[in-house]
Amino acid sequence: MSDAATILVADDEQECIDFVREALADTPYDVLAARDGEEALSMAREHNPNLIILDVQMPKRDGFSVFAELRRDEAFKNIPVIMLTAISERTGVKLSGEDMGGYLGSEPDAFVDKPIEPIVLKQAVKTLLRRSAAEA
Repeated sequence: MSDAATILVADDEQECIDFVREALADTPYDVLAARDGEEALSMAREHNPNLIILDVQMPKRDGFSVFAELRRDEAFKNIPVIMLTAISERTGVKLSGEDMGGYLGSEPDAFVDKPIEPIVLKQAVKTLLRRSAAEA
């Protein structure tokens, strides 16, 4: 791996992982992928990413429980997290960071609805990595 920021993408849909990789292809980031919540936690511990992108609905452990565990862990509580969800598209119910904060006690750094707009994702990643570096 290079000195570039490492981003961990956790999503059970390979098309979404491929889409995120493609959206970030012209950036200097190294992108790792996990296919479920358990693998996401394992990879986070192994690779200590600079940013994590979590799908809400995943097998083994959903994105909410992965996010909650990351926020309880001193080593990961300050890593920026972007939550991805297709819930609003599937159900018409719009989730927000505030909703999640009220439920879990902590808000993600960004909440992106699927289908993902590449420019929105790239801007969120860039902004959060810049802010994280400034706080370090």
